[in-house]
This record gives sequence, C-alpha cells and structure tokens, in this order.
Amino acid sequence: MAIPPTQIPPMPPPFHPGMGAGTYQPGGHGYVPGYAPNYGPSIPVGQFGGYNAASPGEYGTEWAGTSFSDKAIRKAFIRKVYLILLCQLALTAGIIAVFIFIPEVKFYVMRNIWTYYMAFAIFFGVYLALVCCNDLRRKVPGNFICLTIFTIAMAYMMGVVSSFKNTNMVLMAMGICCVVCFAVILFSIQTRFDFTKLGGILFVFCIILFVFGILTIFTHNKIMNTVYAAFMALLFMGYLAYDTQTLMGNKKYALSPEEYIFGALQLYLDIVYIFMAILSLSSLGSSN
Repeated sequence: MAIPPTQIPPMPPPFHPGMGAGTYQPGGHGYVPGYAPNYGPSIPVGQFGGYNAASPGEYGTEWAGTSFSDKAIRKAFIRKVYLILLCQLALTAGIIAVFIFIPEVKFYVMRNIWTYYMAFAIFFGVYLALVCCNDLRRKVPGNFICLTIFTIAMAYMMGVVSSFKNTNMVLMAMGICCVVCFAVILFSIQTRFDFTKLGGILFVFCIILFVFGILTIFTHNKIMNTVYAAFMALLFMGYLAYDTQTLMGNKKYALSPEEYIFGALQLYLDIVYIFMAILSLSSLGSSN
C-alpha cells in the first residue's frame, strides 16, 4: 500500500551538540558561556587543561593530570570514544534492520506515527540534559544510561524514517555513509589543515541550514529538498572533520579527556545526519 508523502514524518532540522555552549576562552578566567566559535566543552591546547611551557606554574599543577600533552591519556581517551561510538552505531544498525526487515514492525510504525514524535521528545530531552549538565555526562553509570536512552531514541527515529523507504535504498545509504565517514575521518586525521579554526563558519552554516530545514517542512518542492539534503551532508562532513580533530588534541581546540561521552555524542550525531542526508538524496533521486 502506497503511503501518502504527507504521512511521512519530516526530518527535524539538524543541530549540533554544543551550539551556543560555553568554552574555555583564551586569556579568560574559567568557563565563559555563549562563546559561539567553539562547540562544546573544549579547551585551547597549551592554554587550559595542561602545563603551559611559556609560563610554568601559571595555572597550577592540578591541570597536569588531564593534559593532552600526555600521549597515553590521549590514546586511551580516543579508544574509549570510538569504542562507545561503535556500540552506538551497532545498536542503531540493529534497530534499523528490525524496521526494514520485519513487515509487522514496519506497518505498525506507518500506522502509528505518534511513536516517532514521542521518540523525538525523549531524544531531545536527554540530549539537552547531556549537553547542559556537566556532572551528568561525567558520572558513571548515569552518563552511560542517558547515552543509551539517547541512542535508542535516535535509532528509533531513524528506523521509522527508514521504514518509509525502499530496503535497498536504506542499505545503499548505509554503505555510502560508511565509506564517506571513514574517508572524512581519515582525511581529518592526516591533514595539516586545522578544521577547529572553522567553528564560527560551521555555526553560521548550521543556523542557515536550520532555518532552511524549517521551510522545507512546510513545502514539498523536490528541488528545495534536494538542495537541503546535499547542503546537510556537506555541512556535517565538515562537522565530522571538526569533531575528529578535537578528539585528536593536536589542533587549536581539543576536548577534555573527561568528555568521552560528549565526544561520542558529537561523532554519532554527525554520522547520523550524514546518513539521513544520503538517504534523502537517494530517495529524491529515484522518485519520479
């Protein structure tokens, strides 16, 4: 049975973790809220979060244990983030597979779209809690419980959207997304270009895309939807490169080693939005 396009739940306008969040600002005194060019709880390398060779003892020795100058701490942090990310992606892929391969589940969500909006409310509430509450995302096991709820809610939303698509399209989009994300991550690790300096530009583009996304919800123009999906894919490829370099810690900005939950959250959302954009482009390209 064909599903009218108006019944397909619209993709929420994308946003990025840390939009408008505070950061450690060079030359300041502590945490400065609302500093837009840097996203999330990141720190300028060589300024805060470690020993400053230019002025020994300026910030005290309590920062030395969490400095990215310690390669062992940095490598352990990166391993932890990517291990969490792999678990998130595996859980997400499994939930999507249930939606696209089990007809009963697919037909149920098609007839009960309200479950999609309920999942979005849970996703958004837990997202705000993780981004805004430092203690929540740093304390075990609460941070892992919240991240699991967040991942299940997001995976459910993706499963609902995928249930309205052709199964082969969903699998193709997954494959393309894997290749694209791997290439972007590998490039951002190897290149000397510092993507963390582009935080302000990415923020402006994200606001533009957010407004554009609201317009596409109320219109059904194929050209607008195609431009929106392509712009979304390119933007979050840039965010994926930005977030990867903040994990590496060898550029202008770096995440604190305590923020492994936040780091996994950033990368997961980047990959999810790239997948959704590719899936939208595949659907638009195959439609008559």
